[in-house]
Amino acid sequence: MARGRIGRGPEAELVERYLKRISWPTKVTELPESGGKVPPPADNGVAILLDEKGEQLGSLAFAQKLESWRDAGKREARFMIGGADGFGDEERGSADLLFAFGKATWPHLLARAMLAEQLWRATSILANHPYHREG
Repeated sequence: MARGRIGRGPEAELVERYLKRISWPTKVTELPESGGKVPPPADNGVAILLDEKGEQLGSLAFAQKLESWRDAGKREARFMIGGADGFGDEERGSADLLFAFGKATWPHLLARAMLAEQLWRATSILANHPYHREG
């Protein structure tokens, strides 16, 4: 789920390119910058907020976190990208994980592309695909 619309353009193409590679089911829900109805969470799911104050996980650690949720029977991992003002304390407090792509603030178009790539990378790590290389 993301606040703001990506529209058409190179960022949307990049997101789509990575999402098509993921063998797990994915769905993108866009909401307006403010308001809009957030879909109800799945039973037995986890909520991950992309937040600059969150944990900075390496790709391998991120893949292992997804694997642990999958192996624990979690039915959905819901990643949320906030609007221009980010998330409030209540939203942060109810999340299962606050996840950061470093300490910088990223525009939602780039955050979406980075998340799509990291999801592809994580699923490729778990499938022992050669895409990811540990240095």
